[in-house]
Amino acid sequence: MHDYQIHFQEFKDRSTLAACLAADVSSMLKAHIVKKKIATLVVSGGSTPVLFFHALAKEDISWSHVIITLADERWVKPDHNDSNEHLVREHLLQDRAASAIFFGLKTEETTAIEGEKSCGKKLLSIPLPFDILVLGMGSDGHTASLFPGSASLAQATDMQSGLLCTAINPLSAEHERMTLTLPALATSRQIILHITGREKLKIFEKAVATAPVSPSVLDEMPIRHVLAWAGAAVTVYWAP
Repeated sequence: MHDYQIHFQEFKDRSTLAACLAADVSSMLKAHIVKKKIATLVVSGGSTPVLFFHALAKEDISWSHVIITLADERWVKPDHNDSNEHLVREHLLQDRAASAIFFGLKTEETTAIEGEKSCGKKLLSIPLPFDILVLGMGSDGHTASLFPGSASLAQATDMQSGLLCTAINPLSAEHERMTLTLPALATSRQIILHITGREKLKIFEKAVATAPVSPSVLDEMPIRHVLAWAGAAVTVYWAP
């Protein structure tokens, strides 16, 4: 654990941010493909990344050499409106990006806890560490499905757990979830935090205003866990 290393980029509006983020992620993916024939990209759900997904899907990349997976998933069927897989299939796996290789987190098991083992096994098919991770952040400081107050948060943020994913029940949101664990997230080669709006900026500023002095401080706003354990500086892309 170390002090937060942050590189902050501000854009005039959300569409400019989406275009620049897509161009930057495209360049990173191409570089990884040149270097090792394959590139891995982890994305998040919610409404914030939709413009970015549309822009990225049009980028001229060797998409058949790109593996995409999710930072977290609600434990609902992949065609459910609340499913992150549904969002990604509808907005990212289109145009040129339709030929990308996609690994969803939802498995056949009824509950996320029952699905932990098979989801973890599925994630082992993806080369680790992940190359590029694009995270969002909630108004409570959660990221992926690392929610404050959740019973599984200690397991999900244990850097020595050896787990790639953990089932989690948020206190403040619908649906049981599957989340990538902190060791899976924080070891990503390039970590991007994509946030929009002045309210989210205030929440982010509150998160980084407190030094990572103890697990309880990190648990209060779990985005701090990723910032404190990231192997390299986290790049924040923000627009009002």
